[in-house]
Amino acid sequence: MDEHTPMMSAEYVDRVREWHENAYRQARAEAGPESGTGQTFEYLDRVLVVPPQVHPITGMSHLLGGAVLAEVRETDRVLDMGTGSGVNAILAASKSSRVVAVDINPYAVDAATANAERNGVADRVDVRHSDVFGAVDGVFDLIVFDPPFRWFAPRDLLEGASTDENYQAMTAFFTQAREHLTADGRMLIFFGSSGDLTYLRHLIDATGFTATVLAQQSLVRDGWQVDYFTFRLTGAQPA
Repeated sequence: MDEHTPMMSAEYVDRVREWHENAYRQARAEAGPESGTGQTFEYLDRVLVVPPQVHPITGMSHLLGGAVLAEVRETDRVLDMGTGSGVNAILAASKSSRVVAVDINPYAVDAATANAERNGVADRVDVRHSDVFGAVDGVFDLIVFDPPFRWFAPRDLLEGASTDENYQAMTAFFTQAREHLTADGRMLIFFGSSGDLTYLRHLIDATGFTATVLAQQSLVRDGWQVDYFTFRLTGAQPA
């Protein structure tokens, strides 16, 4: 595995690491003990139960969730990559009856399955255990991806939702995405400047997609502003 070289200054890397440690400590505390039941969220008129090993709903989740609700068409076949609690797959299933949701975390697979049933869309969501596209077949009209922001090695399953060692999964995703999109397919990608946003933009450009910002919001904490974006990517058909 090639080591990721951040496309940012050393000072910025240090700030990202500090931000990550603070965010991880907070998430770990809020998740509760791994033997516990986790957290229950009311979000965009849905109820989701998120176990301690799975990334929770956050204050910025609506930037992607709102875009999913606005983007999905009734005729779309939708893939929710890295589904976590299943939240975006469940939102997509309010419009489409053909939704596939995948995650490498087995606790996430179980949570997404239970949450789809809890919200009355279990018959519309096919939840699978998959490392990126490993267990994914066919093509999709829309792919939704909320990737881990940081390139660090995770220490546990919960941290693995926000860290992707050397961006191995995100790089593989962009390398393979075209093979799983229809000719006019679209993607919704959520990312923030507490990760290597320049590298994400590099991947988008290198794979020939065109990005439009659909939603943006900033958060200031500890004197540092972090910007969050939902991108709509088009240009699935090879040139």
